[in-house]
Amino acid sequence: MRVSTKGRYGLRAMVDLALHAEGAPVPLKEIAERQGLSESYLEQVFAVLRRAGW
Repeated sequence: MRVSTKGRYGLRAMVDLALHAEGAPVPLKEIAERQGLSESYLEQVFAVLRRAGW
């Protein structure tokens, strides 16, 4: 099965949230830094996740 780049980034970001949220909001900047991802691209990924109800 092939997963798109946006899908991989979304999955990595969701796992990062699960590991680091501890009941408080986690800034996208922190996720991007920990995962070595572009913050602007991660914003686009999270826009899709929000629209999907995640």
